Amino acid sequence: MFKNSLHIIIIFLLIALSSCKFSKDISKPNYNKLPNQYIIGLDTTDTKLYNWKELFFSQNLKTLIDSALKNNFELKMALQKIEIAKSGIQFNKGIRLPDLALNNTIGQRKFGEYTMDGVGNYDTRFSENLSDKQQLPNPIPDYYIGFQSSWEIDLWGKLKNKKKSAAAKFIATNYGRDLIITNLIAEIACAYFELLALDYEFNILIDNIKLQQEALDLVIAEKEAGKANELSVELMSAQLLNSKAIQTEVKQLYINTESKLNYLCGVYPSSITKDTGYFNQQIQKKIESGIPSALLKNRADIKQAEYELLSTNADVKSAEAAFYPSLNLNALIGLQSFNYILLLETPASLAYSVLGGLSAPLLNRRQIKANLMTSKADQKMAYINYEKTIVNSFREVYNAINNIKNTDEMYNLKREEFTKLNEAITTSKELFKAGKANYLEIITSQKSSLQAQIELLNLFKRKNMAIIELYRSLGGGWN
Repeated sequence: MFKNSLHIIIIFLLIALSSCKFSKDISKPNYNKLPNQYIIGLDTTDTKLYNWKELFFSQNLKTLIDSALKNNFELKMALQKIEIAKSGIQFNKGIRLPDLALNNTIGQRKFGEYTMDGVGNYDTRFSENLSDKQQLPNPIPDYYIGFQSSWEIDLWGKLKNKKKSAAAKFIATNYGRDLIITNLIAEIACAYFELLALDYEFNILIDNIKLQQEALDLVIAEKEAGKANELSVELMSAQLLNSKAIQTEVKQLYINTESKLNYLCGVYPSSITKDTGYFNQQIQKKIESGIPSALLKNRADIKQAEYELLSTNADVKSAEAAFYPSLNLNALIGLQSFNYILLLETPASLAYSVLGGLSAPLLNRRQIKANLMTSKADQKMAYINYEKTIVNSFREVYNAINNIKNTDEMYNLKREEFTKLNEAITTSKELFKAGKANYLEIITSQKSSLQAQIELLNLFKRKNMAIIELYRSLGGGWN
């Protein structure tokens, strides 16, 4: 009987095995055709990514970054996501091994007098083959203590792939944390340079308001001497009021930026200690962009997308394996008796059972099909996301390199322009006193000089931010 059942199981397994056809993994995109250079003619030396503590010279900026790495809310949430992924590994760690549990039960049964069990149990009282200990009471107590085990034998790799998926998700969440660190460091550095620029702009406006007040006083004096009219006084006053309004706006922008920095550091708004000498705050390290293929190992988001793809590959195989027969073994062994006094009398009270079963879904498999469809869609999305991340990484580096180059050129031109306009302010005043220029030329020269000075300031800030963006887009900061 047992041999016949075993033969049937083996035949069933062979038939199922012959029908198994698993999908192939979606491999990573082939990037052999990835450009060798970001820009034609650009040096293709290896990428040298400094640690952020080497890149930024400002101790105040380093203190802010250290605080953010400890207290930033997004980073704390990322760490909890890692814990969730770690729990997935723990759950699937022993998924292919048998379960073993201690089982202790106490029960009682009473059979009706006009049932087969009731009549049969009653008749045992008159059997000469049974001892007094074996006489069945009515109702019948049932005491059991022992071990119970169940084991699903992983015939098609369903459990193995669940374990692979959990491991890949865990690695992906770790790279997700690294991505947050990279972006956080870049965001804090940019906000810090923004804060310095606003502070410097505020001081520029103070100096210009002072110059405009002096020009207004000069025009008023000229009016009293009959050399100017009321229109010149009104226009000069309007220019002064406009500068004061801009100063108030800059003050509010400073408050917003300072508050943002505090939030990134996980603290309430407070005063931030800054460096002085704004135009000395240039990032000193030269960052080599290297070759595009280096992005594949440096960018945390690319590595995260890669392991998310590996996870979905395993999920698809696990979903496909759910269509095929599963072999389950169940066993229990322990001590069982209807009299607790006799429970420990071994081997008489020893009881055990072994059951093996092979089952396969035949009808109403919609849930399994839906799960497979979802898994395949997730797999394709992961592939698209991986491809998108690499293309976007190349684009970010390409833009950052060009931004640095063009900002340098604009900064040099704007510095020459500011020098000329600054000289024009003094010249216009002298010519006005000599009666060879009118008040409009003074207003124009002051306004143009202020605008050029602020643009020069913003270009310097933009250059630093472009360097930070290049550092971030190359994958620096997390390792």
